This record gives sequence, structure tokens and C-alpha cells, in this order.
Amino acid sequence: MAPPGDRNVSVEQKEKQTQKKSVKKELNTKAELVLESRKHANDVFDILEYLQSEKEEEVVCAIRACSRVFSALLERGDLYVGQLPKEEETLAAGYSAEDKYKVWMRHRYSSCVQQLLELMGHEEYQVKEAALCALMKFVEMEGKRSLLKVDWDEHYSFPRELLKSVVEHLLSLEKHMSLLISRFQEYLEFEDIRYYVMASVNENVAKVMQKTKEALLPVYQNNVFALLSNINMPSKESEMTNFQVKQEAKHEEWKAAKLKEHKRAFERMWLGFLKHKLPSSMYKKVLVILHDSILPHMSKPTLMIDFLTAAYDIGGAISLLALNGLFVLIHQHNLDYPDFYKKLYSLLEPSIFHVKYRARFFHLADLFLSSSHLPVYLVAAFAKRLSRLALTAPPQALLMVIPFICNLIRRHPSCRVLIHRPSAAEDPSEDPYIMEEEDPAKCCALESSLWELQSLQKHYHPNVAKAASVVNKPLCQQEVDINQLLEVSAFEIFEKELKNKAKTIPLEFEPAHTLLGRNDEVVGLHFALE
Repeated sequence: MAPPGDRNVSVEQKEKQTQKKSVKKELNTKAELVLESRKHANDVFDILEYLQSEKEEEVVCAIRACSRVFSALLERGDLYVGQLPKEEETLAAGYSAEDKYKVWMRHRYSSCVQQLLELMGHEEYQVKEAALCALMKFVEMEGKRSLLKVDWDEHYSFPRELLKSVVEHLLSLEKHMSLLISRFQEYLEFEDIRYYVMASVNENVAKVMQKTKEALLPVYQNNVFALLSNINMPSKESEMTNFQVKQEAKHEEWKAAKLKEHKRAFERMWLGFLKHKLPSSMYKKVLVILHDSILPHMSKPTLMIDFLTAAYDIGGAISLLALNGLFVLIHQHNLDYPDFYKKLYSLLEPSIFHVKYRARFFHLADLFLSSSHLPVYLVAAFAKRLSRLALTAPPQALLMVIPFICNLIRRHPSCRVLIHRPSAAEDPSEDPYIMEEEDPAKCCALESSLWELQSLQKHYHPNVAKAASVVNKPLCQQEVDINQLLEVSAFEIFEKELKNKAKTIPLEFEPAHTLLGRNDEVVGLHFALE
């Protein structure tokens, strides 16, 4: 037998289910009556009233009823088309009973849309999702049956204002909308929806940032980024076949149907967003997707130079990611940026061996320095600076840095002089290399030597000493794959050492089994040992 508390809970649940079914039935009945006969038009008020209910289930049922009613009315042409007059104006002469009904119902539709937009900010996700889906259904129906008088020979019909309002509520200033924006991604697969969303975002960002006088708005800017990063651009004109609203007249001349116009809108949208100051975490998010999801779809990728320069000035991992973006522009879009390697050189500090993005840093640095056409002085500067930093680096970093330095020398045989100049190792104080110099062209690295690697041959960790001793012999041509060494941690090194079995090393001809156990020893002769 169930405890009294459990019986009460089950009774409450049954009552809620019964009430939910009754509300759903009531709303469905009223929706059918409204659509069946105009004499029941006032039942729309009852449906709209449920949109303000405090119960989640009732609100969701009301949203679905509204979607059903007004979608059908839009399809049937039962809403007034054109500039909507005020309701009191329809009482004057000149309006037929038909027009009065359509104007009245159009006002109810406008009221419904406004309430649904507000419900997009509801606390419950189920309500927000239902409201979004209903509004996007209205976008589809308005596209088929425009509420504006359109000359089809000259213009194109699309409910831009309604979609603009949806975008505006997705880009909330107070509430995180990333989950609802993920749901909205489904609609961004339509070419026309995507095009007008991009235009709406650009307008919204300009208006909000101007109104707030360029203040940082973390919640709003996160919402904007969530929406922008969910936009997947087509790569070919032939891929643009999925339209929610098919334009019957001059579809081929419609901007939303042209890839070139999409790219322009995409570029304006991103540049409009990135020209404003962003939270530090936002720079990192943008830079991570920059080379794959943004630059390939821009008409002029080099316009990103201002953003990348501003991102570099932040420092740390963001500077590195910014250099990655600049590297893409240099190699793929012929950007002339002479300070690139100077900026990369300035990032080589002792902290790079201790940060969590160390692996990514050296992976990208290896990529940046992979060209065999780099000046000898530049490669020598990087090799020398890394060698100097290696003197204070932890073992796990050294096991990666030493092969990294050797790879640089293998790619540029002219740098071999750095490891074949032993005189500098005898007196490191006479080293001509200037560690404090920020310009690799002026640091005198090529006149120095890598005596630091020779010093590391006496490192306390045997693996490091072994890795550093590779310079004692002529370097082979085959480069070492450092990708497997990038993620090596101190824990892995320690664990590996524990698994190594120590070799038995004999200390004398007869192994000792006890400290004082033999009777023929001096202690045994003078003391009786039992």
C-alpha cells in the first residue's frame, strides 16, 4: 500500500493531466470554431488570453492553437492586406463588412505576434521553442500570402519586418539565448531566411552598440556570436536551391538567390560585429573558427586585418590565434604583413612552457616556420631564443623543444654553424646574442652558438640529456615528428619512469645478504652474532 504522501502526489499529477487535457480540448474547440464560422471570431480573445497564463502547459497549448488559427487565416487570405488602419477608422463609411472583419482579425494577429515575441524570453525552454516555431510558421505563411500590397513586376515579397523582430528578440541584452539560437539553426538552412537574418543582425548590432556607446555587453555579444557561428554558408551557386519563400516573379534577380550577395551580407555582418570591442573570451571564440568558417566566405578576407591586429595586442593565447589568422591571410590571400615573424618572436617567453595552450603554440609555430625560404637570420633567432629559454624549462617541455630546434636546423643547413661553433660554449658570458632585443634581425643570433644544448647534456633527467646529446653528431636529414611530443606531461614522464625496471648492478663478487651477517668479517670475529 502506497504511503499517504505518494497518494497525494499521484492525485495531484492526475488532476494536472486532467486539467491539461481539458485546456487543450477547450483551445482546440475554440480554434475550430474560429476557423469554421466568423460569428465565433471573438473566441480568438479566449485563445490569446491563455498566452498570459502562468502555467507552462497552458501557454504551449495556446501557442499551438494560435499558430493553427492564424496560419489558416493567412493561407485563406482572411487578414487585411496593406497599410493596417486603426480599428475605430473601420467604423466610418467606406469599409465593407468583409474589410471590417479582415482589419479586426489582422489586429488580433498583430497582438498575437507581439505576445509570441515576448514569450521568446520566457523562463521555460518549451514555451520559448513553441513561440519561435509559431513565429517562423507565420514568416513562411506571410511569404506566400504577403500582408503588404506588392507589385510583382517590380518588387519582391518577403516578411522582413517579422523576421527582423524575431532576430531582435533572439539577440537579447539580458538573457542567454544560445539554446534557442541552436534551435533556430534549422531555419538558417533556407537561403532567403539566412540572407535576411544576416542583414537584420548587422542592423541590430549597429543600433545596439551605438545606443550603448560601445560598452561591453557580454550577454548580448555572446548571443550575437552564437547566431553568427550557426550560419553555414553555401560554397557554390548551384547549392542555393532551398528557399522557404519562392518568388514567382523575377526569382533569378532576387538578391537572396545570389551567392555573391550572400557573401557581401556575410562580410558586412561579421565586420560590423568585430569592429566593436569584445570581451576577451569572445576574441578566442572568434579566432578559433576564423580560418575555417569565416575567411573562406568573405569577399575580401584582408579586411579582417584590423580585427586580427587588435586581437594580437591582447596577449597570451589570443595573440597566437590572431597570428594564425594573419598567417592564413598571408599565404592564401597575399596579405603583405612584414611584422608577422617579429610578433611571433616576441611571444617566445618563459611562460609558454607552462600554459595550457603550449601544444597549440608549438604546433602553429612549427607551421609558421615550415617554409624553407625564410631568411637564415630569422630561423637562427628562433632557434637561439628557444635554446636560451630551454635552460629554465621543465623536462616535459624540453623533450619537445630540443627536437623542435633540431628540426629548424635541418630545414636550414646554413644554421648548422650554431652547433659547430664550440668556442662560445667555453665562455657563455661572451655570447653576442642579445636576449632583450625584440627584433630578430638585430639580436645577433647568427653570430652566437647553441651552447645551451650542450649544457642540457648534463641535465638531471636522463631523457633530456640524451635528447640534447643529438647535436654531438651530424644531424640526419629526417625531421622528428613533434606532434607526438606536444602533449607530453610531467605525469606521463613520471609514470613511464616508474614502469621501467631497474637493472641489477653487482657491487662486489659475493653479494651481501645482510648488513652484519658474516662470521669471518671483523664484526663477526669480535661480537657473537646469532
